Amino acid sequence: MSIIHHDEAFRDRAAMLAMRAMIAVSGSFSIEPGAREAYDQLIARTKIVDGVETSQGEVAGVSGWWVIPAGTRAENGAILYVHGGGYVLGSAGAYRGLASQIASRAGRPVFVIDYALAPENPFPSAYDDVSKAYVELARTTGGKVALMGDSAGGGAVLSVAMNRDEATPAPVAIVAYSPWTDPALKGASVQTRADVDPILNERSLSDGARQYLAGADPSDPRVNALKGDFTRLPPVRIDVGDDEILLDDSLRFEALAGEAGRQVETHIWKGMVHVFPTNVAMLKAAAQALDGTAEFLKRHF
Repeated sequence: MSIIHHDEAFRDRAAMLAMRAMIAVSGSFSIEPGAREAYDQLIARTKIVDGVETSQGEVAGVSGWWVIPAGTRAENGAILYVHGGGYVLGSAGAYRGLASQIASRAGRPVFVIDYALAPENPFPSAYDDVSKAYVELARTTGGKVALMGDSAGGGAVLSVAMNRDEATPAPVAIVAYSPWTDPALKGASVQTRADVDPILNERSLSDGARQYLAGADPSDPRVNALKGDFTRLPPVRIDVGDDEILLDDSLRFEALAGEAGRQVETHIWKGMVHVFPTNVAMLKAAAQALDGTAEFLKRHF
């Protein structure tokens, strides 16, 4: 267990000031179905890396996009990526650019899953889709699967790993960017980082939780990774911004994992905001986090 702090590069400080000014003018996203198109347009700004092929596919009956670097095959090991968006927003197609950044660096195919979104498909629909896809990929690769996700997707992959069936092997590793591990929003940073987080706020996250949970228990381990069986965790890497209200979702998860004797690297990036690795064209920290992700995954594959 370890916490690694990363200082803010001078050029990133300038970029973040510009980003904050832009968000202040345009406003942050609300987590509701009407924001899906705008959210996808924002995420899709991460360009697809040259030499990486993308194609629509299906795993265990769940659709998504394969993002495959030249010369690699999923049978030799793959990454299952689960996108964020508060269980309400996001699509696999929009996340192909980010997935290509990961796939090209790690040298592994990535399957980005289009899990069923709330409120049309409430809890546990997202969990069930991710779980089904993971079980099938684990079967077809001989257990050579890593799990990755951001925000709600980060929380989902942690939950799937800790609550998987006894017959299903553990992922080789998990990487989570700014994971949302607690839909009850009990982390202190929800309040202490409220003034510096330009993207998320308590109201929007509460809206997302309400639409997905639809009255279900927010402490259910299938949606609350802090309630999972930590003894079943593989090695985990977390990257989180120091300026986001979900900071404590990562820190509390890391503390519980440490109590269970599990290996967790938590990287805290000064000045960074929610899921900052999507901004690889703008931020030095994004490229560094992606490079660190690849090194971590290669080590455990």
